[in-house]
Amino acid sequence: MPGVGIWRTKSVEQSIADTDEPGSRLKRELTAKDLTVFGVAVVVGAGIFTLTARTAGNVAGPSISLAFVLAAITCGLAALCYAEFASTVPVAGSAYTFSYATFGEFVAWIIGWDLILEFALASAVVAKGWSMYLGGLFGGSEHTTMHLGPLAFDWGALLIVGAITVILAVGTKVSSRVSAVVTAIKVAVVLLVIAVGVFYIKASNYAPYIPQAEETQTTATGVHQSLFSALTGAGGSTYGWYGLLAAASLVFFAFIGFDVVATTAEETKNPQKSLPRGILGSLAIVTVLYVGVTLVLTGMVKYTDLRTGSALVGDGSATLATAFEAHGITWAQMAINIGGLAGLTTVVMVMMLGQTRVLFAMSRDGLMPKKLATTNHKGVPVRITLIVGAVVAVLAAVFPMGVLEEMVNIGTLFAFVLVCIGVMVLRRIRPDLPRGFRVPMVPLVPILAVLACGWLMLNLSVETWIRFVAWMAIGVVVYFAYGRRKSVLGQRLRAEQRRVDEVEQVSEPREVPQPEPV
Repeated sequence: MPGVGIWRTKSVEQSIADTDEPGSRLKRELTAKDLTVFGVAVVVGAGIFTLTARTAGNVAGPSISLAFVLAAITCGLAALCYAEFASTVPVAGSAYTFSYATFGEFVAWIIGWDLILEFALASAVVAKGWSMYLGGLFGGSEHTTMHLGPLAFDWGALLIVGAITVILAVGTKVSSRVSAVVTAIKVAVVLLVIAVGVFYIKASNYAPYIPQAEETQTTATGVHQSLFSALTGAGGSTYGWYGLLAAASLVFFAFIGFDVVATTAEETKNPQKSLPRGILGSLAIVTVLYVGVTLVLTGMVKYTDLRTGSALVGDGSATLATAFEAHGITWAQMAINIGGLAGLTTVVMVMMLGQTRVLFAMSRDGLMPKKLATTNHKGVPVRITLIVGAVVAVLAAVFPMGVLEEMVNIGTLFAFVLVCIGVMVLRRIRPDLPRGFRVPMVPLVPILAVLACGWLMLNLSVETWIRFVAWMAIGVVVYFAYGRRKSVLGQRLRAEQRRVDEVEQVSEPREVPQPEPV
């Protein structure tokens, strides 16, 4: 019997049965290949062109390649848990749906509210990054900004969000085809960079592979420091083993996005087999690309030349183009701008796709307005897609995102932790469920994933934690004011309880009044 109150759970069987409701049914048309493309599309973004060089120069040195391997292992542990859950509960909503089946409605709402923040902000932030790359092709980011009085209007971000909204509204299969083409372009740019750069590698640039640790010149204080530093009073360091571990925390976020693949579970033809292949396959491809780029980058130039303040970089931040310019390869910047545009296009697309599917699942459960959980004759939730597109467009075109990028990271890691714990819970309470994929060495692998994600969360800034807690508090208010009363599961359980009460009242023997004595 499901729990009562805010801890009531929605059975896996009920979640799957709800996918066949007329008028709110998504069309199953995606294959393992489509899911792999989505995974590569959302993970390989502009970070491969900027984050790698900056982190190698300022934090890890040549060991940046090992940092990517450590981050990939951490991400892979979580990916295994997502693969099992997605193959067991092939329903839209990803971590939200998984949590509903294991932890109950309140936790499911919290994680759904968290995913709304993650996907919406990620889409808006990446759209603004796309606009900057577009401006770079014209000679500067100011070319994509219009000033309407005191308001700065980013028409480049509005352009990409509008175009992607139209593509998503047409259908998921069309989105997959567009994503495949654009992903092929950006992967081709990455492979071109590796193929050209390998001829300029000097083995001496890899030594020392893990440079000797140096004290950090500037250490963040107050709410700008990491939560771990605030709790322990630990100091910072550059290079060395601590620098390597810090770099692993930083580059981990270059892998974020593979979890979006799980949101398309309900639109996959053979989810039990295709979802694990799509999630794990895309992660493997991305890891190879990332490690290849870092090996070429740190082999082309000495890591000290990539430091901020060096003669090669100046006061700015190193990028992948920095290493090529050092060898007189001037066309690299143009190729990287094209790769960045292609990379960010697919990231925005898949992030917005994930946002619509999570909202769709929450609306179908009544935790959001149920009228939003409708699909057209093609099985596309057009209404939610247009609403999400409008909100993301406003955020991207008008608001400066800046420090809100870390909000995406903490939201993602929080979802990872719940999914990993959920695998262990569901194994215990429902060992009978058929699983298309099983995480090996349970509970060891999920526990390691939780510890790794928890460590990365501790390395986020205090101000990020404050914003995250504030957003969650707003979510709690919304749930008790709206979601708890409108919950479809809650209404179903209350109706069942009323029927039970009515039966009990009918079956109770009635007392026959005795005549009063004369």
